[in-house]
Amino acid sequence: MKLPALTISLLTFQRKSAAFTVKNFVPVKKSTVSTTFSASIVFSAVSSSDSAPTSDGMTSNNIIDTDIAGPDLPPISATAKRLFLVRHGEVINPGGDRPVYYGAMDVSLSKLGELEAKAAGMYLKQIELQHIAASPLSRAIYGANQVKDYHKSSQQDLKIYPGFTELDRGDWCGKTKGEIGDEMMQRFDACDESVTPKGGESYPALKRRVLAARDELLDITDCGKASVVVSHLQVTRSMLSEALGIPTEQMAGLKIATASITCIDYDSKTSEQTVHFQSFKPETGLAKSRDGAN
Repeated sequence: MKLPALTISLLTFQRKSAAFTVKNFVPVKKSTVSTTFSASIVFSAVSSSDSAPTSDGMTSNNIIDTDIAGPDLPPISATAKRLFLVRHGEVINPGGDRPVYYGAMDVSLSKLGELEAKAAGMYLKQIELQHIAASPLSRAIYGANQVKDYHKSSQQDLKIYPGFTELDRGDWCGKTKGEIGDEMMQRFDACDESVTPKGGESYPALKRRVLAARDELLDITDCGKASVVVSHLQVTRSMLSEALGIPTEQMAGLKIATASITCIDYDSKTSEQTVHFQSFKPETGLAKSRDGAN
């Protein structure tokens, strides 16, 4: 099997954050925010497959239940809490061959998307998880159930957080990028809140509710333990950009593949956020997903 194509940076990013409101976290004043780097690996690209897809767009109708290798991870420190951020798999775009924005609409996963979600669940079965959380949208709940099913010893219920719901596109739902307009999209991505679509929300508004939900999940995760949240592109971007110290107006440039996994540690004493890897996609021989308008 061909190894996944990866863009590798020999860095683990650690950032002291002023954003924590979680119990046991020591807030840091904005004036003391700093960044440090130490040698490790950040995976920032997507795996790909050269296998010929079948007529339904998949290279295989099944995934063999086996352990999936991933990036090396250090043990969780006694003062840290680890979150695995999983994006849902490929969806059936409601515009068909005319890819439209759908945001917080409850669209279904494609057959390939379901298999991608299973692959993410297979990778995570080797991780001891304290809590399994998800967005209330069905595509995320499906992925969270795959994680839960592969943790056969887990009797816990899924924890649903409305704050992890995907960005609400409002009146832009059902429209293509061309119909919205390139200039309008550029202004939106740059956090010009005056162009927020009617009935929708801006990136700053999204990020506030996502980080509040993240803090709730961290609050119930014990130090030295890990939890997982299965959610969406913009939700993952919100948490990852915060950990990397990337401004909200630049987070739309973060690449997060369908059914990929990002891993971040949150230290309760130093308030450092350490990104161990981002957008790691298990290599299982599936076809490359279609990931256009979101």
